[in-house]
Amino acid sequence: MIDFGCGSGILAIAALKLGAAKAIGVDIDPQAIQASRDNAERNGVSDRLELYLPKDQPDAMKADVVVANILAGPLRELAPLISVLPVEGGLLGLSGILASQAESVCDAYAELFTLDPVRRKRRVVPHYWP
Repeated sequence: MIDFGCGSGILAIAALKLGAAKAIGVDIDPQAIQASRDNAERNGVSDRLELYLPKDQPDAMKADVVVANILAGPLRELAPLISVLPVEGGLLGLSGILASQAESVCDAYAELFTLDPVRRKRRVVPHYWP
């Protein structure tokens, strides 16, 4: 799994704790990379978590599951980069989006993925399938 914009590493660490064999975290902030590293060590999963600044990430980086919990603006701007990370048939989960921003984020990914919206608690949570 790839946690794009990993911040503290919480999503990658949770995936590892729930059984993922390996996780990759990417963030533009070196302090976020260090925080993710520290949190992974505290949670006993540092041996299965790779962390990268975007300039250092592997060119062929792909995963079955890709998550990005970042602001709507960067999600839209980074759509061409984020959209190539899931493997064929993989899952892309985007969050950190206000309800008023959901349509514009969906539009940014609509040509790249098939939208599969899921209703939860009176909210539409789009799931993206390549």
